[in-house]
Amino acid sequence: MPSLTESFVHLGLGATAESEPPFTGIEWYEDYVARHASDGAEGRLVSQYSFSESWDSWEMHPHGAELVICTAGSITLIQELEGRPAHVTLKPGDYAINPPGVWHTADIAPGETATAIFITPGLGTEHRSR
Repeated sequence: MPSLTESFVHLGLGATAESEPPFTGIEWYEDYVARHASDGAEGRLVSQYSFSESWDSWEMHPHGAELVICTAGSITLIQELEGRPAHVTLKPGDYAINPPGVWHTADIAPGETATAIFITPGLGTEHRSR
């Protein structure tokens, strides 16, 4: 049985769902976009990550909203809204939505870990240093 931490899922056109190859690092995302380019902005990547440190970059999804669901620990999302940071702390079962075009990052309390599921419109995702 596949694990969402190792093999993500692509939700595509026509309500399809397909298992992705195992995650191998940042270059994996470029291959993902190429594999599913025909889905355009409607495709979604479902992934799960565990974090023991705050993120070292910001990201933004220009073509759709991202859903973040905390499943363990506590994660504080920081969204840049109207040029100012807005903080939202999620505990297990809580979720937040990163609207299209909104830069966001996340903090994890020192010594803690958090796990979250992300449903992301991957097309055109941008990153910048924190």
